[in-house]
Amino acid sequence: MLTWDAPTTFAHVWARSVSEYPDAPFLVFEAPDAQATEWTYSQFDAQVQRVAAFLRGQGIASGSSVHLALTNSPTFIAVWLAAVRLGAWIVPGDPLGRAPEFADQIERTKPGVGFYAASRSEAYLEAVPASMVAVAIDEADATFAPFAEAVLPGKGSTDGPVPSLGDRAAVMFTSGTTGRPKGVEISQANYAFAGKVMAEAANLTSDDRHIVVLPLFHANAQYYSFASAIWVGASVALMHTFSASGFLTQAARHKATCASLFAAPLRMILARGEKTEGVALRHCWFAQNIADDQFETLTDWFGCQPRQLYGMTETIPAVLSEETTNPRPDSMGSITPGCAVEIHRADGTKADPDEVGEVVVGGTPGLTLFSAYLDDPETTASSFRDGWFLTGDRASCDADGRFFFDGRRSDVLKVAGENVSTVEVEAVLTAHPKVLEASVVGAPDPVRDEVPVAYVVASNAENPPTVAELLDWCHGRLGKAKQPRSVTFLDELPRTSVGKIRKFVLKDAVLTNEAQTL
Repeated sequence: MLTWDAPTTFAHVWARSVSEYPDAPFLVFEAPDAQATEWTYSQFDAQVQRVAAFLRGQGIASGSSVHLALTNSPTFIAVWLAAVRLGAWIVPGDPLGRAPEFADQIERTKPGVGFYAASRSEAYLEAVPASMVAVAIDEADATFAPFAEAVLPGKGSTDGPVPSLGDRAAVMFTSGTTGRPKGVEISQANYAFAGKVMAEAANLTSDDRHIVVLPLFHANAQYYSFASAIWVGASVALMHTFSASGFLTQAARHKATCASLFAAPLRMILARGEKTEGVALRHCWFAQNIADDQFETLTDWFGCQPRQLYGMTETIPAVLSEETTNPRPDSMGSITPGCAVEIHRADGTKADPDEVGEVVVGGTPGLTLFSAYLDDPETTASSFRDGWFLTGDRASCDADGRFFFDGRRSDVLKVAGENVSTVEVEAVLTAHPKVLEASVVGAPDPVRDEVPVAYVVASNAENPPTVAELLDWCHGRLGKAKQPRSVTFLDELPRTSVGKIRKFVLKDAVLTNEAQTL
């Protein structure tokens, strides 16, 4: 199995880069008004120290948790690095989430402090227990105003125990095949390993600059962009949000050399952007296939050939990545150096070249793979077979070592790169007092790859809920990606002879647009 010869902590990686590149640029933040603020490594570390002092003052110490419900902002980065420095761990949630989602995360992770946007306070404050300190943040603020009065430790004092490799650094919630999102435990060593592998896969140097437009609460921005930049002392241009029409202008303005995106944002850029003078990306990761003509246009606009990759929150780095020369837009790539991937049959044996099977990933939990699922040893154990992590995704590998995607988990949709559990959406729908049962499947979408659509059986056919009523119900309980695009009422759901819902019938109906014939 895979080993890592010199594992280290993310706290050490950050401290090392601050020491080796104190005057090098670390972060450029572009606020909603396009105002940009820059920090060197040493300047930003000074803010990290102040945030760490604030957290200590609120009782945060080694092993404590801190909740984050913030869009891309300097505060998110500073809190993340401060928690890592203290040996604490972050719980990043969807900043546009609903109160029930926040409440579930908070109940399961027991954070001492939570940070939320002052402009979106209602849902968050509804979820916060009296025992938790909730701090309102202006996400556009680059002055770190809430931490101005924090008392810095005296000369010679320390932040507490030095973090260890296996210490928890984050819990990221990701949809699974159960209704309740799984909490993926990420260690200090995990973040460091992600930074090392992704920096080497991208041939990153201290002269590079990532442009980050994907949300920070996702693993992609944390693993592939920030961790890799910190590993080599590179810099990051952080945009407050993604703008399809503005991406190329921002990349040129901030002299970005690297980017990481999904297929959906790439398609949005093609639809709303245009070739822009000054764009000089030398490297761009992307996830999920794009068409050949889209690939050619993006190559022209970006100045480089985008390279596809494949990874999950649990796999830490992208374990598959396309080669630098002659990348194929339809390939997930080859095994990323430092990683271990195979295609297995259902019985656990290795598949032959071009044979479709399950993607499995080798490694050491807590070092090169995620540590565990939060408080769920049964699911953790069932996710491994003979030391291999079972992704649930299907693919084939050709004789040249290139992997090709063949399908995804039956109960998880990929909505613009975000995992959405159909079971979770179904649970919300069936909680409505007028709904007897519901089934959710994916419908193709030209921009977001696929979106959830719902089929519902009313409790009382004489008094069913309206479509608007159910969509509003979901709007108040689910994040944007999880909300059904449409609701279709049926007298009954199609079932097998033993009572299982025949989801393939619903999927066929979506594709043929003949749901009314079911």
